[in-house]
Amino acid sequence: MDPNQYCQDKAAASGSSFYYSFLFLPAPRRRAIIALYAFCREVDDIVDECSDEHVAQTKLNWWRQEISDLYQGQPHHPVSHALLPVIRDFNLPAEQLLEIIDGMEMDLNLHRYEDFKSLRLYCHRVAGVVGELSAVIFGYTDRATLRYAADLGLAFQLTNIIRDVGEDARRNRIYLPMDELAKFNVPASDILNARQTDNFRELMEFQYQRAQQFYDQAFATLPAADRKTQKTGLIMAGIYRTLLEEIRLDGFQVLTQRTALTPIRKLWIAWRTWMKG
Repeated sequence: MDPNQYCQDKAAASGSSFYYSFLFLPAPRRRAIIALYAFCREVDDIVDECSDEHVAQTKLNWWRQEISDLYQGQPHHPVSHALLPVIRDFNLPAEQLLEIIDGMEMDLNLHRYEDFKSLRLYCHRVAGVVGELSAVIFGYTDRATLRYAADLGLAFQLTNIIRDVGEDARRNRIYLPMDELAKFNVPASDILNARQTDNFRELMEFQYQRAQQFYDQAFATLPAADRKTQKTGLIMAGIYRTLLEEIRLDGFQVLTQRTALTPIRKLWIAWRTWMKG
């Protein structure tokens, strides 16, 4: 199979909000970001779909070696073949691709996070780094744009965590910091057993406000000179912030349902954001 088509199919099948923002990019950058996204999906799926942690670890180790081979010009996987011209054209460092794998590996070893500091490291690895790499692919002139992209990546990941509380709990994973559960008097058992309480809603409002702070911080950091080239990230933000608001309007019913936007609504938000200029 053609490597780029493999990545395209992987991205489209995921149904991710990111896919809708990619549609507006020029073809070379679109192929590049879809290849990066497909890589993230490949390593993320290993952790999510492998019930045997030893098998998952073996597969992640394989990908570490694959990154090494990729940077020596000897890729094996279709995604790696698609990434080969990307890492050359955009000068993407191997260390950052490996850091993404480090983040995925944390899911094998950590099912709880004691505080936000430890959670933030996880979020940076699986999303902040992706944001930085994406910003490079989109194009930038001011290094402050990389700080914007890292913060925006964290905001996206915090939104995902809020959306997926129930789904993660069914995998015995809790990404809400344990010290914050204690602060709001929410036992872990409430989350694992899907008990919706007023305390839980207050905890989720706290998480919501933090995510909004990261969105605001990201937008405040984005230099005006790079706003046009970074418009794809702004489309993603428009979709994700709308999702975050929907979750709040639903009363944070995240323990028993997964709030999602329809494809047509995502496309509308993407088009509206693109036309704003």
